[in-house]
Amino acid sequence: MAGNARKPAPVMPAPYDLIIRNGTCVLPWGIEQTSVGVRQGRIATLGVGSAAEATESIDATGLHVLPGLIDPHVHLRDAGDAASAAVESMPTGTRAAVLGGITAVFDMPNTRPPLVDAATLATKQSYAERVAWCDVGFYVGATKANIPDLASLETGRGVCAIKVFAGSSTGDLLVEDDASIEQVMRNGHRRIAFHSEDEYRLQERRSRFHCGDPYASHMEWRDEECAFLGTSRLMALARRTGRAAHILHVSTAQELEYLKDCREIATCEVLVNHLTQVAPDCYDRLGGYGVMNPPIRGEAHRQAAWAAVRDGTVDTIGSDHAPHARAAKEKPWPDCHSGLTGVQTLVPVMLDHVNAGRLSLARMVDLMCAGPARVYGVAGKGRLAAGYDADFTLVDMRRRRRIEEKWIVSPCGWTPFAGMAVTGWPVATIIRGQPVMREDEVLGAPRGRLVRFLG
Repeated sequence: MAGNARKPAPVMPAPYDLIIRNGTCVLPWGIEQTSVGVRQGRIATLGVGSAAEATESIDATGLHVLPGLIDPHVHLRDAGDAASAAVESMPTGTRAAVLGGITAVFDMPNTRPPLVDAATLATKQSYAERVAWCDVGFYVGATKANIPDLASLETGRGVCAIKVFAGSSTGDLLVEDDASIEQVMRNGHRRIAFHSEDEYRLQERRSRFHCGDPYASHMEWRDEECAFLGTSRLMALARRTGRAAHILHVSTAQELEYLKDCREIATCEVLVNHLTQVAPDCYDRLGGYGVMNPPIRGEAHRQAAWAAVRDGTVDTIGSDHAPHARAAKEKPWPDCHSGLTGVQTLVPVMLDHVNAGRLSLARMVDLMCAGPARVYGVAGKGRLAAGYDADFTLVDMRRRRRIEEKWIVSPCGWTPFAGMAVTGWPVATIIRGQPVMREDEVLGAPRGRLVRFLG
């Protein structure tokens, strides 16, 4: 009887929800042409066979498939404030992100009201899960009043880090003195993100400048010494407390050289603006539309930023997307508001730098995927590998376009990169296996979730 028993039918693999076929994939171990299979929002397999079936298939022939790119530094402005939402909001800012090939953004706390307590965090968590087109993380702002609560707040759902404005913020978000910053560092354990300009030097030098001075006065007031003093003070406090620090938007050659000796305690970010724009040209051409904090500086600092990208000093690249209305940007200096748009243009500008030979595509992916995941402790994002979230940015490295303001969806409607011709363009954005943008068209309904963080 045993010889007549039927052999069990072979177990057929379950079909995939999505297969991205024949793309040139930027993997952690190299760049390969392969197909990627997705099930239940995660990467199931690399190297899917041609006979495999899927509910949806995307032919990526001729395209590069990147892990979903992250912009770790944005200001989405609204938290229920109508005036701020008229400039940018969670729905419009995350829509801009997916149009620009970004799958996740980390939002800064200097909104109205500021994100400094558990109640405001709960409101923003619920809001983001209803309206965001991409995944979202939140910085919680440190104040002198909420220091005892920071250890609890930093572990909240969707919180990427505590943010300290050690120079030039609004309201209660300024924490400028060493004693208070040290208290912040001793409450909690995760890496803290810093705006590191020295507030005392800023205030001491403020009287030297006057309304109507040239816009280039911005970089003279907020000079290199102001930035270096802030960063060196923070490094001393980080070493004293043993608390890891992430220095945001590093803008000077002096800081970047100094930070090479602080790798045991510090990571750092540079902005696309400091890699792309240069003073005084930016102020001559753009006026108030070139004003941001820290300021855009001269060519020597831009070259130092590129050298730091190439030698590994830099960990992340962000946009510091900070929209303002045109009327606010067109005021005379220093009354013009500081901050530039950037989340929608970050990927095209960086791809253009890749095509110009300033960095490799693999290094760009490291800075915009693995780097943010490593610095902030992101769970399940940052690389193309089995088990990770099925977030992808598909790019055409050969496509040539000109950045135009009619493409910008932020309500303010402007970009400092208007008119820039670029080579390389995002053609699709996929989040957890669901296409949310293809060829400049946003698809479906908002499906963003809160980013998961470890620790």
